[in-house]
Amino acid sequence: MNTPGMTMWCSRLVLALFWMTACGKASAADWPQWRGPNRDGVSSEKGWLATWPAGGPKVLWKANFGPGCSSLAVVGEKVFTMGNDKDTGFVYCANANNGQIVWKYSFPSVLAAHAFEGGQCATPTVDGDFVFAQGRQGQFFCLNKTTGALVWSKDFPKEYGVKMPGWGYAGSPLVLGEKVIVEVGAKGASAVAFDKASGKVLWQVGDEAQSYGSPFAFMQDGKQRVAFFNAFGLVIREAADGKEVLRFAWKTPNDINPTTPIVADGKAFIASGYGHGAALVPLGVADPKPIWESKEMKTKMNSCVLWEGYLYGFDEKALTCMEFATGSVKWKKQDLGMGALIVADGKLIIQAEEGDLVIAEASPAAYKEISRTATAAKKSWVIPVLANGRIYTRNNSGEVVCFDVSPIQ
Repeated sequence: MNTPGMTMWCSRLVLALFWMTACGKASAADWPQWRGPNRDGVSSEKGWLATWPAGGPKVLWKANFGPGCSSLAVVGEKVFTMGNDKDTGFVYCANANNGQIVWKYSFPSVLAAHAFEGGQCATPTVDGDFVFAQGRQGQFFCLNKTTGALVWSKDFPKEYGVKMPGWGYAGSPLVLGEKVIVEVGAKGASAVAFDKASGKVLWQVGDEAQSYGSPFAFMQDGKQRVAFFNAFGLVIREAADGKEVLRFAWKTPNDINPTTPIVADGKAFIASGYGHGAALVPLGVADPKPIWESKEMKTKMNSCVLWEGYLYGFDEKALTCMEFATGSVKWKKQDLGMGALIVADGKLIIQAEEGDLVIAEASPAAYKEISRTATAAKKSWVIPVLANGRIYTRNNSGEVVCFDVSPIQ
């Protein structure tokens, strides 16, 4: 029998479920490029499940895309990444619901396992109808997002006479409006902006060799600018024409500056490994001197993330929280190896080097772990991804695990 009280209870239940579902959908977000929508390692998703049962969150699918440290781009129901099968490189488009390959684009690429498993290192960038992908041996592709057909391509060693860096190209393409910007690392073409639809060169500037990092775009003085962290150090350029605005030398062993700069509050944060450390550099001055330098954030490959005034990153194998303004260390966590992380909804999503996926509070007060589960990783230097209620992890051998952390399950 349907009583008035029961009717009211049912109405409230339906309304609650509606708002839970609506909020869950509203908080979902794509992850179209390296380090996410704003290229800063921060996801806007909220309400995802951070506290898990003993067995971890539900595994939706697993797949293997071959060796490489390429992370993933996720747009709608498609996942994009890169990998190798012996001496053939691939750009992959897979179904985000089951991991099955939708299309793949192949190109010659020597596996070249040198101090790691080898394979592709850059992450595809998805923009409109295009997918932009940087091959490890200097090939650069614009592909049709739906079919994987080649739209245009470049071969940096052949076209620019540039010598391939020791560990290959690892920088991920940056799309700004009608431009796609990459670091070629050649004399007279350190950085190059191509027309994204045709591949026509719009500008090419600089003599600095590239150094495995990816460029970062930001606004300053009402202009869009791009920060490059190359073999010389930090170089800031106008996005419109490549004109140099600032340079700050940061010499490291073997010219390894592999991270993405972080720009905030008129300052740029840079960090390198191999004993070098980090610095905060003021922008808008002719001859910048560091605000601070520190040996407490020696990031060997994966970039830090800035969240509410604090940097979270790996000082070699120690997860470290550091104040952005001062370089003061707040805490260190030692058992995660040389991992990678992103931030979402005030939480750290951490891929530990030896396999665990870990959720912890993004707080300078102390390291506080929320959840932990095993992944396929035997060794992983690949940043995890949160997109549309799912966390994606990948190890250096190419094994991807997709976890369901959506608010409603």
